[in-house]
Amino acid sequence: MARDVWHSRLGFIMAAVGSAVGLGNLWRFPWMTSENGGAAFLLVYLGVVLCVGVPGLLAEFVIGRRSRRSPVGAFSSLSDSTLWRVFGHLSVVIAVVLLSFYSVVGGWILRYFGASLTGAYFSNPGQYFATVSYGLDAVGFHLLFLAITGLIVVRGIKRGIENATKLMMPAVVVLLVVLAAWASTLDGAGAGLAFYLSPDVELLEADLLGILPAAAGQALFTLSLGSGTMITYASYLDEERSLAADGAAIAVLNTCIGVLAGLVVFPLLFALVGDAGTGGPGALFVGLANAFVAVPYGRAVGAVFFAVVSLAAISSSISMLELPVSFLVDEYGVSRRRATALFVGVFTVTGSATAFSPGLFDFVAGTLVDLLMTAGLIGFLLFTGWVVGQNAVTEYELGAGAVASALSTPWLYAVGVVIPVFLIFTLVSGIAAALGVSITAVELWGVTISQPRLFAGLSVVIAVVSFLGLRRPASVA
Repeated sequence: MARDVWHSRLGFIMAAVGSAVGLGNLWRFPWMTSENGGAAFLLVYLGVVLCVGVPGLLAEFVIGRRSRRSPVGAFSSLSDSTLWRVFGHLSVVIAVVLLSFYSVVGGWILRYFGASLTGAYFSNPGQYFATVSYGLDAVGFHLLFLAITGLIVVRGIKRGIENATKLMMPAVVVLLVVLAAWASTLDGAGAGLAFYLSPDVELLEADLLGILPAAAGQALFTLSLGSGTMITYASYLDEERSLAADGAAIAVLNTCIGVLAGLVVFPLLFALVGDAGTGGPGALFVGLANAFVAVPYGRAVGAVFFAVVSLAAISSSISMLELPVSFLVDEYGVSRRRATALFVGVFTVTGSATAFSPGLFDFVAGTLVDLLMTAGLIGFLLFTGWVVGQNAVTEYELGAGAVASALSTPWLYAVGVVIPVFLIFTLVSGIAAALGVSITAVELWGVTISQPRLFAGLSVVIAVVSFLGLRRPASVA
């Protein structure tokens, strides 16, 4: 079966940016930022994007383009061990987890677009969200969102995903710029900008361990890292173009759109509500809905805003559905139409489950996604550095310029050694936080061992054992 390819470089970049932007920037980012100290969270998040996100994005691109396969086939074809297929299958699991809650939020967005036009939530935004966010209504709109996603994916790479994202992403950027410019003119917007752009250093020092896992999880979520999506998208590349240039462009565009979304959300909230909103999954829907109630022409402003979020949500959801669809197409020769229909059926069930249970939704959309995507990226990076090894450098350098090529070896050491240690530390901290584990400082041989030091030491031990077990002739060291 002939494998689909991207028609153009712009199409690939727009699709990858669309996958990265989505609700990660427009829904989850305000939620995470408001609950983790505003600008303090933003500062840590930007640092993780730069130091972890960009190198990790390139690692997934290398695996995808070199293998020309979806994640399961990629790990199998690039390694002599079938054990690595576990990480490929983990990608499919992560995609299922992601779209199982993402389609529910997408349904909320579609509902709020219509409700903005009619003013349905204007009398009591909080009560409206509580009424429609879970239950049969939520299931119905989840199915509508899923159907739209399926109709795009079933058309394939060129006619479906590429064409759709070429239209969606410019529209998202233009509308966000207009909304940000307007929001900055409102009385009280300065307080929102201060909350968003002026970090509290004392808060960072006091709660870095609490902020770090959330910021790392958000960075991976918003760049679609650790789920295998970028491996899948890069597998459709048929030219020796610069992966470094494409990766940098995608990361910069995604980060700029994310920051721009914050310049819309927080000035609006502080100007019209007085604070950062309610937090939690409903932050976007309750806080901003209150803002739209207070602003002149609120129905029109709300409709435009939720139209932007709808486009971004669909651009991301198609990448989540494409991953398991490509798995069936590549590994089992299933037709795209059948594969799409099968997984739409799967997500109909799993998404309906989260749409009925607020507790399950919160766990899946927050803790579970953060931990799974962190674990997934750790596996991808270790595979790149310690299994693909010098062949990864060869793939990285294809089509790269002089500057990018000069950074190839440092990049390999970063993805093979430095970043995995950091991510293992983040994963250990996140698991401890999820389990409610708190360890008091102890004194050993005159040295005070705090919880961060203990976790850091444990992370290094796990990393060293992993490195030794994965060592190959072509490894980083």
